[in-house]
Amino acid sequence: MSSTTVETAPIVYPDSDGMPMADNTQQFRAIVTIKENLEALFRDRDDVFVAGDLLWYPVEGRPDIRRAPDVLVAFGRPKGDRGSYRQWEEGGIAPQVVFEVLSPGNTAEELAEKRAFYERYGVEEYYEYDLETGEVAGWLRREGRLQPIAGIEGWVSPRLGVRFEQRGEEIPLYLPDGRPFMSFVELQAQLEQERQRAEAEAAARVAAQAHAEEARLRAEMEAAARAAAQAQIEEARRHRRSATAGGDRSGGAGGGTST
Repeated sequence: MSSTTVETAPIVYPDSDGMPMADNTQQFRAIVTIKENLEALFRDRDDVFVAGDLLWYPVEGRPDIRRAPDVLVAFGRPKGDRGSYRQWEEGGIAPQVVFEVLSPGNTAEELAEKRAFYERYGVEEYYEYDLETGEVAGWLRREGRLQPIAGIEGWVSPRLGVRFEQRGEEIPLYLPDGRPFMSFVELQAQLEQERQRAEAEAAARVAAQAHAEEARLRAEMEAAARAAAQAQIEEARRHRRSATAGGDRSGGAGGGTST
């Protein structure tokens, strides 16, 4: 009898789900701003991986179970490029923090499915940012479930350390040092302002130093002029004393001669 070996085709985990990253420019800008600010926040930590619109496969052998969070943060995982986040290749670590920036096309049913997925597969903090209202909703894992955060205003993420404030800014998030999340354009504008201010301050210091040097030279010239004038006065006094002394000697000699 001959045995037949059945070769199993390798499982393919696509790096794209064919869906666009964003539905409009505002949503795209918000996603990029959140992702880049978080990446900058953890730039000095090699064990924090931040990604945007990256497919996450939580279960090996099930490429149909997947999500592409707008932004995900995985603590305990190295930085580096990936085609997708395959959890079994990432030490079994699920992304602890996920952001979704809502688009006009999101339905309540779709959002409920996302929350259920993130709850089931281990997300610790989940945030939804509604661009139309400017509001943020959050969920925190408690007792194995993602439960709503009551009062997101002033909330500080346990994992990220960032603060949520709903003050009308486009991205209502603040870094631990109090600076707001900024887009690349805003950051460049701020850097340009700081550069111009530094140049103006440097020019003011140079001008002040030049003014001080000018004042010093003027003071030295005035002191030299006073010294010269004083020397002239002293010279005149010496001349008068010499003349007076000479007259006295002449007068004294004539008065003492008799014939």
